Amino acid sequence: MKPVVYYCYDAYCGWCYGFSRVIKKIAERYKDKLSFEVLSGGMIPAENPRPIAATADYINEAYHRVEELTGIKFGEDYLWHIRNPIESDWFPHSEKAAIALSIFKEIYPELQVQFAADLQYALHYEGRDLTDDEAYRHLLENYKIDAESFYTKLKSEEYKEKAHYEFSLCKQLQVTGFPAVLLQIGETKFYLVARGYATYEDIEARIENILKEVNAG
Repeated sequence: MKPVVYYCYDAYCGWCYGFSRVIKKIAERYKDKLSFEVLSGGMIPAENPRPIAATADYINEAYHRVEELTGIKFGEDYLWHIRNPIESDWFPHSEKAAIALSIFKEIYPELQVQFAADLQYALHYEGRDLTDDEAYRHLLENYKIDAESFYTKLKSEEYKEKAHYEFSLCKQLQVTGFPAVLLQIGETKFYLVARGYATYEDIEARIENILKEVNAG
């Protein structure tokens, strides 16, 4: 079997949004050598969602660092909610975006890295509320996905369980923060490629070193 890259991310993670360009380039670079699996981390549980005001001060400081380090831009429609948290109606949680990703992965497994990036762009640049069913409609059109079928699955227990399985898998892989990238060689051998943001050059070098080491062994 091909070695597998596990990209553990969360749709609501700003650093993952900054990392999205890097992981897309890596997926393109290694598409013939490696398989890619995106796992949702469940960073913000859905059980007791808190208003955006609970994290707005932190995000308002952190997003500048993400922009400086990664070159990505956060959109004004997103930042409005961060700068006006009391007026915002957002109660963010990770579950619905994770369910959407699990549905998408079944339809287009080879495009899951791209779709995860699209979800993040929809939130962090376009300011779409990923807890709202309508936040996904434009992506269904882009990817020619049947809306009726998608929304039936989005509300189903089956795909909710798939999303929660991914949350558990990230914990089993001992991922405590996002983004994280692991490379699986064979049945049981896992290598940590990145914990937190890393540049394309760093990720590429680490993957090459691991592949060399494996081939030498």
